[in-house]
Amino acid sequence: INENLLEQLPMFDDDDDDDEFSDFDKSYQDKIKQIVDFIVSSFAFRIFGILLIFVDVYLVVSDLIFAERHMRIPLEYRISSLAIALFFVMDILLQIYVVGFIHLFRPLRLITLIRLFHLAYQKRHLERLTRRMVSGNKRRYTKDGFDLDLTYITERIIAMSFPSSGKQSFYRNPIQEVARFLDLKHENHYQVYNLCSERSYDPKYFHNRIHRIMIDDHNVPTLKEMVVFSKEANAWMAQDSKNIIVIHCKGGKGRTGTMVCACLLACGTFLTAEESLYFFGQRRTDKSKSSKFQGVETPSQSRYVRYFEKVKSDYKWDLPPRQNFIIKKFIIYSIHGNGTDLKLHIVMHQKTVFSSSSNNCRIFHDIETDRVIFIIGNCPVLYDDVKVQFFSADLPKYYDNCCFFFWFHTSFIKNYRLTLPRNQLDNPHKQKTWKIYRPDFAVEVYFDET
Repeated sequence: INENLLEQLPMFDDDDDDDEFSDFDKSYQDKIKQIVDFIVSSFAFRIFGILLIFVDVYLVVSDLIFAERHMRIPLEYRISSLAIALFFVMDILLQIYVVGFIHLFRPLRLITLIRLFHLAYQKRHLERLTRRMVSGNKRRYTKDGFDLDLTYITERIIAMSFPSSGKQSFYRNPIQEVARFLDLKHENHYQVYNLCSERSYDPKYFHNRIHRIMIDDHNVPTLKEMVVFSKEANAWMAQDSKNIIVIHCKGGKGRTGTMVCACLLACGTFLTAEESLYFFGQRRTDKSKSSKFQGVETPSQSRYVRYFEKVKSDYKWDLPPRQNFIIKKFIIYSIHGNGTDLKLHIVMHQKTVFSSSSNNCRIFHDIETDRVIFIIGNCPVLYDDVKVQFFSADLPKYYDNCCFFFWFHTSFIKNYRLTLPRNQLDNPHKQKTWKIYRPDFAVEVYFDET
C-alpha cells in the first residue's frame, strides 16, 4: 500500500505544479493582452490612426497629381507613406494578438487590412523612386514592365549602371532584372563588359558572358585596353547582326562613356572624338527631367577618347610607337600659397614610381608671375600611360583622394611639353572647386629624352 502511495504522490505533485505554472502563464499573458488592448483601444491611439488615414489619402492624391504632371515625387512623401503603412501593419498584428483572427474582418478594421496589402506596393514604389533619384536624369528603359538605368546608345550598344544585388539593388539596377531584360530582349546575343575595378558579381547571372576591364572610378583605361576592347567588341558584333554589347561601370557614365565612344569610333559610326562624346552625352541624358549633362566629363577620360581617335585614324587601329621620357619640371600657375604644401606622385602600371620629397624635388615660388616651379630629380623613365597626382594638407580632397590629377600617354607628347588649363585637369574642372582654382590655374609638364 505504501509503495502505491509513493508512486502516486510525485504524480500528484507534478500535475499540481503544472497547473500552477499554467495558471501563472495564463495570468501573465492576460496582463500583457490587457496592456496591449488598453493601448490599441485607447481614444488617443484611435484618433491618431484616423488622422494618419487622412494624411495617407492626401499622399495618395498628391501621388496622382505628381504622376499626371510628370513631376518628381519628393522622397519624403514616399517615406511618410511607408511609415503610415507600417503603423497599420503593427495595428493589425497587435489586434490579432488581443482578439484573434475572428474579429479581424469587422468593417471598421477593413481599412487597416487594405493598408497591409498596400504596404508591398509602397515598398516597390519607394525602391523605384530611390533608383530614379540615384540615376538622376540618365535615360532609363521603362518599357515592357522594366524600369532600369539602362540606355540604348545605338541599337547594338547599351550603357547602364552597375547591376547590383542585396541592399544596393534598392537604389541601383537589380541584377536579376537586368538578366531578365537581356535574356528576354537579346537571348544568347549579348556580351557584358564590367569596367569596375572596385566591385564584381557572379557571372552566372549573364551565363558567364562577362568581360572585366579593371578601371578605377573617375580614371581611364589604358590605351592598350581601349584597342583590345574595341577590336573584341567589333568582332563580336560582326559575327551576327543580332549581337550586342552591354557596357557598365558604377554609374554608367564616365568609364562607360569612354569605352562606348571608343566603340563608336572603332565601328565607324563617328570619325571624331568630339562627335562620339557629344552623341553619348545626348543619348545618356534625359532632358525631359533635367538639363544636367550625363556624358563623359572627366578631362582625362575625354583626352583618352581623343587619343583613340588618333589611334584609329593615324595608326590604323594599332598602338602608336612607344616614346620614353623623363619629367624635368612642373610649373603650376595661379595657385593659392607658395606650393610648399604640395606633394606629387607619378603612377605607371598601377604603381607609384615617383614620390616627391626634399631629396628629389625642389620647389620655387615665383611671386611676380604667380607660379610654382617643381624641379624634378631622379625621375624614372616614363612610357605609355602615366598618371600624376597632387596632394596637399591645406587643400580639400576630391576624386581619387587628392587635390587634382591627370592622365597622359607619352606617345602623344609633342615638343617635350604638355600644357593643361583648369578645364583639362581632373577635379579643378568641377565648378564646385573654382573658389580654390582660379580661371587661369594651369599645369605645365616639361619632358626630356632618356
